[in-house]
Amino acid sequence: MKTIAFRVIFLLAAFALTPPLLFSQAQVGEVSFENSGAAAAQKDFLHGLAQLHNFEYDFAAEDFQKAEKTDPDFAMAYWGEAMTHNHPIWMEQDADAARAALKKLAPNPEARAAKAKTPREKAYLQAVEVLYGDGEKFDRDFKYAEAMRSLHEAFPNDMDATCFYALALLGTAHTGRDVPTYMRAAGLLEDLFYAHPHHPGVAHYLIHSFDDPVHAPLGLPAARAYSKIAPDAAHAQHMTSHIFLALGMWDNVVTANENATGLINAARKAAGKPDSYCGHYTEWLQYAYLQQGRFAEAKKLTLGCRDQSAKVRPTAHFHGLAPSFLQMQAQYLMDTKDWSGDVASWTAPGELIVFSQFDSAYNAAYAAVQRGDLSKASTELEKLLALVPKLGGEYDTFGVSKDDPVRGSPQIEVDQIRALMLSAENKLDAAIDLVRSASRREEALPFGFGPPSIPKPSPELLGDLLLKNKNPKDAHDAFDASLARAPRRTQSLLGMMQAQIALGDKEGAAKTEATLRDIRKNADPGVVSASNK
Repeated sequence: MKTIAFRVIFLLAAFALTPPLLFSQAQVGEVSFENSGAAAAQKDFLHGLAQLHNFEYDFAAEDFQKAEKTDPDFAMAYWGEAMTHNHPIWMEQDADAARAALKKLAPNPEARAAKAKTPREKAYLQAVEVLYGDGEKFDRDFKYAEAMRSLHEAFPNDMDATCFYALALLGTAHTGRDVPTYMRAAGLLEDLFYAHPHHPGVAHYLIHSFDDPVHAPLGLPAARAYSKIAPDAAHAQHMTSHIFLALGMWDNVVTANENATGLINAARKAAGKPDSYCGHYTEWLQYAYLQQGRFAEAKKLTLGCRDQSAKVRPTAHFHGLAPSFLQMQAQYLMDTKDWSGDVASWTAPGELIVFSQFDSAYNAAYAAVQRGDLSKASTELEKLLALVPKLGGEYDTFGVSKDDPVRGSPQIEVDQIRALMLSAENKLDAAIDLVRSASRREEALPFGFGPPSIPKPSPELLGDLLLKNKNPKDAHDAFDASLARAPRRTQSLLGMMQAQIALGDKEGAAKTEATLRDIRKNADPGVVSASNK
């Protein structure tokens, strides 16, 4: 693992407790947190706190464990370790591991509360007891947010309490982006960001609050700051791209994720491991390369992930790397349109979970119908139809609530394949009706940050079919809807330009072409950029 150099500045003041300490580290950010732990444990505790704010959970857990070893009665160190097992934005929680961490301090909540030496520390422990208490996670998330609200109001000058309260609010959005809740979180953080410009949590959680196309401009100051606040935290480097991607700032998305993957691979190299080609940061990097027209770079990452996924065995708690490869394969095919190339023929290795079986069949069906192989497409469509009923149980396994709109995504993808097959059979009106319905359902989904969860956005597919049906006016509207959810996405821009040309809108087409040429200024030779389509 990467060793991060750091330093601690002790601010000497007359406190009955250990004075507040400023963890100042150009690599992971600055945090200051008054506590009753031993002075010798502060360095590790504060480093862990900064990394907790950076979502570098493994690093943070190691730091908190070091602080526990130095001061076995340091209640907040055990609080910190327990907090590393809750990932609110990702809707993940390992309650058993968190409870085990707390039990190292004392066997029950009452005994643990007795170890906390101040009312504020008792409030933090009380909140974490709620987070990992009885009942379902769904209910506990709301109770925890209420506990953090109380803590925030009781200690209004505790910026970490404010940050964790804002994060707790974001963690209650179980069915996707809930704009009022996200804005409540942002309202707590905005003033803090300018008052504490080096704190990792404030910038990080502001970015999460604003990472959709409508609000992303408000997150630009935090995005531009966060990579400098914590340049040695891979997640911090990647996180800035949540804002950049929502605005279609592809050069910035590339830089952010090249930095993130660089940190990951530097750590792997130090541990004697090869570079990693799969995973969240690489998926975003590949998607941004595709928008830039850097198809060779995107293919290299896709191939690397396929090969890496073949070497990593799934376990009971880890489903392997096939999902990452299949996402990258889908995005590669949609942007390059290389339906007959080698990437289209690649298959995910190993035993696949149901979700990955579905993704594999979708990719194969989409490529097959586009190259005119309707027999193959029909075979893959049958697989999709057989898998859809099984996905309900998979969603249950992954803790997706019954009313989460994401459960409708597989049917949208099935309808896309059906529509493409109808189009191939020259039944364009029926195909358009089917995709128009899919498009309405997709547009009703909460905005999800990152590359499209449905690899071919339905409004974009609708625009393609409308152009084929010689209806540029409605196609223009469809591409406009697609670009509203995915600003500066190149396939939608290319379609928009075709519609503008067909409508005689020379000025609009020229502006779209200029945008495309700017995005693809470093594209591979021969890659379509605009009017050479």
